[in-house]
Amino acid sequence: MIELQNVSVRFGTRCVLDDISLSLTQRRIGIVGANGSGKSTLARLLNGLLLPTSGRVTVDGFDTAKDGRQVRARIGFVFQNPDNQIVFPVVEEDLAFGLKPLKLPKAEIDARIDAVLARYDMGDYRTHPSHQLSGGQKQLLAISGVLIMEPRCVVFDEPTTLLDLRNRNRVAKAIEALDQQVITVSHDLDLLAGYDRILVVDQGKIAIDDTPQNALPRYVDLMT
Repeated sequence: MIELQNVSVRFGTRCVLDDISLSLTQRRIGIVGANGSGKSTLARLLNGLLLPTSGRVTVDGFDTAKDGRQVRARIGFVFQNPDNQIVFPVVEEDLAFGLKPLKLPKAEIDARIDAVLARYDMGDYRTHPSHQLSGGQKQLLAISGVLIMEPRCVVFDEPTTLLDLRNRNRVAKAIEALDQQVITVSHDLDLLAGYDRILVVDQGKIAIDDTPQNALPRYVDLMT
């Protein structure tokens, strides 16, 4: 379970998130809001990429401020731009990078790489230069790099923003097929329409917390 208890985030004198308390238990949770509303800040709190100025964020009882390793083992994060996440020049090297600290046998590392690439029909790209992949393939590689660590939850920050329609649909289907809990920040309201819960962030507060059927029309009205 992911819990936020009276969480606030300040950058200098600016309050980005103000006294937010949430329990995030649903299988699919979407986060929407205007640019600068605090939604991406909220997402980054969930696996300790950002720490609260006050309050606590816990994952299965582990505090993101004190237990970063345990939190990151449970919560994966996929950035908007996969170029910010792809570290190594060859696909298989990039996928193996996160596994090395686990000191797994080479056979298991190879098996995990083969399995995650097969999942996205990218087996032929194992030795391909990472940064010569298409935009959609890069996003799938970024997702694969998170999945290979076997987290129980994956947080996505604007996963389809930089993609054309074909690759947007491909990535959307990949996200939909995940067994893990998924928390997605997105302006793509169609992507979130089938989710269980929507959080609307406005001026650092949770303005709406409801089902997509109720929350998304209210969000559209809020933005007009």
